[in-house]
Amino acid sequence: MIETAQAFGVDIGGSGIKAAPVDLVKGDFAEPRLKILTPEVSTPQAVAAIVKQQLDHFEVPASAPVGIAFPAPIKPGKKLDFMANLDQSWIGVDVTEVFSEACGRPVVVVNDADAAGLAEVQYGAAKGQEGLVIATTLGTGIGTALIYNGQLIPNTELGHIILSAKHLDAEKYASSAIRENEDLGYKKWAKRLTKYYGLMEKYFNPDLFTVGGGVSRVSEKFLPYVDIKTPIVPAKLCNQAGIVGAAYYASTKQA
Repeated sequence: MIETAQAFGVDIGGSGIKAAPVDLVKGDFAEPRLKILTPEVSTPQAVAAIVKQQLDHFEVPASAPVGIAFPAPIKPGKKLDFMANLDQSWIGVDVTEVFSEACGRPVVVVNDADAAGLAEVQYGAAKGQEGLVIATTLGTGIGTALIYNGQLIPNTELGHIILSAKHLDAEKYASSAIRENEDLGYKKWAKRLTKYYGLMEKYFNPDLFTVGGGVSRVSEKFLPYVDIKTPIVPAKLCNQAGIVGAAYYASTKQA
């Protein structure tokens, strides 16, 4: 692994597994990432084997912290009880144990939305922000991370708060995928986002919202029309956030 990297991050998704050495000073990749397609049958053994392949590719030393952003709530020492985007054989598995055994070394696993939120607080749009930051990701669903004075409050699922009796929860009413599926204009979508962020504002009184996901690249088309009192800004790290946040989180957990 290149000398400018202090940690290694992996971001596991339903379609691809991305990994890179991370420069924790800059909050950026120290080398170009390696992406490998997620196996069609994404069992624990198949996914863990790819992570091991990525570690070997970059020749990650045993002393380097390794963080893995994973698409499910993660509770250390407890087995997974829900899985949406990978094979259902993950249910009942200790995720950290599976990856540590496959890689032949200790690894740290963190929820993928939490990893992205940490990256924004440490290096991105929320850097230097005191108080409560709610980092959101608008995509197929709505991912959320709560960070209070730099400390992660893990495994929140605030994309599922109830907004509409018809749509049941926020993801089915205001996600980026819903905007595309219902062919909503950005201003009309912003009205739905106002309802979502307004309710979050009422419940949590945050100091800042960040908005990530691919749609954040065109934030000027909708964020100015989100009518709330709390400052709301586009995320900066975009698709790098999961890898960088996982690596950073692992570095904080290394003994």
